[in-house]
Amino acid sequence: MKLVTVSLGSNIEPIRHLRLCLDALNDTFGPLHISRVFESEPVGFSDSRNFYNLVVAFHSAWTPGELQAWGKQLEIEHGRLPDIAKFSPRALDIDLLTVGDTCDTVDGISLPRGEITHNAFVLQPLAELLPEQHHPVCGTPYAELWAAFELGNQRLWPVAFSWRGRWISQADEQPRLTAASR
Repeated sequence: MKLVTVSLGSNIEPIRHLRLCLDALNDTFGPLHISRVFESEPVGFSDSRNFYNLVVAFHSAWTPGELQAWGKQLEIEHGRLPDIAKFSPRALDIDLLTVGDTCDTVDGISLPRGEITHNAFVLQPLAELLPEQHHPVCGTPYAELWAAFELGNQRLWPVAFSWRGRWISQADEQPRLTAASR
């Protein structure tokens, strides 16, 4: 069994779709470790709807290909068409971030996912969820990577979100605008 991390995102009915995704992950893989949920402005999208993003960790013996296929099938079940434009609104986006300490292309999937160190909406929840876990390539703990991360124009802030009767996250009063405000 390896520790698997996935990034979840939605900008179409995000609360509903993320809750349904967490249900499916829990039903399939068992106990989940869940980050806070963040709202973020779209990066590269012409649609102005903000995204809700979080990171989930769980243990699995599935191969990267099996994990990826499962995630893509769940996206389709939530209305995502396989041939839709890359930067279009989506009910559910599931990205495989890591599978254990795999550093390779396995089943056509590059691991770890490059977005980890490039997008605040991936790195911040990952760093909060697994602060001492080391990035498989550079060996730096996620908390250290986040502390050194330059936000630039990437804005994100925690939002109130509950799942199965428990609060996953609460909203802050102010959106985070700069690295100094962390």
